[in-house]
Amino acid sequence: MSKIIGLTGGIGSGKTTIANHFKAAGVPVYIADDEARMIMQSAEIVAEIKNTFGQALFEKDVLNRQKLAEIVFNNPDKLKQLNAIIHPAVKNHFDNWILNYKNAPFIIYEAAILFESGSYLKCDQIITVIAPIESRIQRVIQRDGTTRENVLNRIKAQWNDEDRISKSDFVIDNVTPEITKAEVEKILKILNIQ
Repeated sequence: MSKIIGLTGGIGSGKTTIANHFKAAGVPVYIADDEARMIMQSAEIVAEIKNTFGQALFEKDVLNRQKLAEIVFNNPDKLKQLNAIIHPAVKNHFDNWILNYKNAPFIIYEAAILFESGSYLKCDQIITVIAPIESRIQRVIQRDGTTRENVLNRIKAQWNDEDRISKSDFVIDNVTPEITKAEVEKILKILNIQ
């Protein structure tokens, strides 16, 4: 079975950039947030979200993700409720996905809340991506068209860099594209030797 290498970091740290470097090197990459978005459109999950959070979050049966984010990132109990719906479904999806890559030496499992969700327990090694807080805030504002306050609420809902780093095997400081790419290449060499 393939080794599972967890890839995590706070919102806006640049996990997707790092994941894309691994993909470009031919490594199978599972992006948990992207898969969760797809899973959240399934009839079964939509029904659970409606039961838990109400019909008001839906417009013509389409979930308003922005409204949901505002609710859960301002209320830890609501975030737990959402995670209890989404995480088991993502876990099942990943368990099926990885069967396609049994012969790969390793795969990357990218998840923003790798530690918070407990998913790190199934990882053989972990990479944490860090970046300056202001860069992170600006990236998310530009990417999501959200407010600084919303980004800060999301940051507060996640583990801090120090806690992530203390449980990680590798750390990528995502400051410049050149340094970042060089750090990924260094990690690839180490992982391919093991």
